[in-house]
Amino acid sequence: MEETRILVVLGTRPEAIKLFPVIAALRADARFAVRVCVSGQHRGILDQVLDLTDIRPDHDLGVMRPGQSLDALTGALLSGIGAVIDAERPDRVIVQGDTATAFAAALAAYHRRIPVAHVEAGLRSRDIYHPWPEEVNRKLIAGIADLHFAPTQSAAAALRCEGIADSRIHLVGNTVVDALLWVRERNRGAPAAGPVAALAERFQWRRIVAVTSHRRENLGNGLAEIAAALSRIAARDDVAIVFPLHPNPAVRAIFEPALAGFANVALVDPLDYPQFVALLDLCTLVLTDSGGVQEEAPAFGKPVLVMRETTERPEGIAAGTAKLVGTNTDRIAAETFALLDDPAAYAAMARAHQPFGDGRAAQRIVEVLTGMENRAGEVSRVRVDAA
Repeated sequence: MEETRILVVLGTRPEAIKLFPVIAALRADARFAVRVCVSGQHRGILDQVLDLTDIRPDHDLGVMRPGQSLDALTGALLSGIGAVIDAERPDRVIVQGDTATAFAAALAAYHRRIPVAHVEAGLRSRDIYHPWPEEVNRKLIAGIADLHFAPTQSAAAALRCEGIADSRIHLVGNTVVDALLWVRERNRGAPAAGPVAALAERFQWRRIVAVTSHRRENLGNGLAEIAAALSRIAARDDVAIVFPLHPNPAVRAIFEPALAGFANVALVDPLDYPQFVALLDLCTLVLTDSGGVQEEAPAFGKPVLVMRETTERPEGIAAGTAKLVGTNTDRIAAETFALLDDPAAYAAMARAHQPFGDGRAAQRIVEVLTGMENRAGEVSRVRVDAA
């Protein structure tokens, strides 16, 4: 039987984390010939994941330029990925999520009448400017893709509400759980080492608050409010903040001056994925404005305060493991102090529960692609909650 040629396109670290289980599952199946195109939308932090998972890209576009606008980036991605598709002539293109890379790859495939599968389809905040531009990127991909791999029931429902046929929607769970479980087992099989082990020793008598913050829509006043809240939290003697800083100079210019004077604040370079998983395992709670952390922290029973005005991942909010707190300084500080000072409030959120999947999403995706599942044209009825 002739192999099905698959081109997987990715450009950022979150895409690599969520697609490496899919790439591995496809490569383990002799029915597929898999090629990987990396846009380079992220560079160093993307390469860490590629090295960890032994993914060697067949194409690396290196599209990022200093001061590049979204228009220029999207144009470079569209032409570069289009040339790769012309060279590879795949039977299908696979993209993940909501990045400029994912949108450009989907559009380039559409221009060539090549079908697109969308991993982590159906997430919606219903505000086109939050997250920006990701909300619109994801909706545009939905208009192109013929296969929509939804991570949750609510994501599948959002797609149906937009008129996408059930026969094209497949509820598989989120591949981030596949990745998280794989890395956790890898960490447990190795002696504690690296920057997180050193931080655990340094802050052994303090409760650690893990922080990530870099959202584009929060740049400026939003990040300044978050920085002020972190300063208040850092004033406590019983707390330490570990904050892997995004490499964006505009992000660093806000947080470094606000937090550099605190001995109990560790502003560290971006952690590789195993070290970040180790930080989630170590910390008491998480403050974040990112998307993926909202999916990962609940697996370790760590409360998540989401420093955004909206979220396209409402499942964590509904499960009670995450709370949307916005970017107001007073609100962030008050919600953090409530978790630190009220054992009942902490216990109510600190329940190891994973509403996003059971670690078998990648295999379900392969089954759909091989026609082993859903021949009747209905949404997969699988349990994706962890047992």
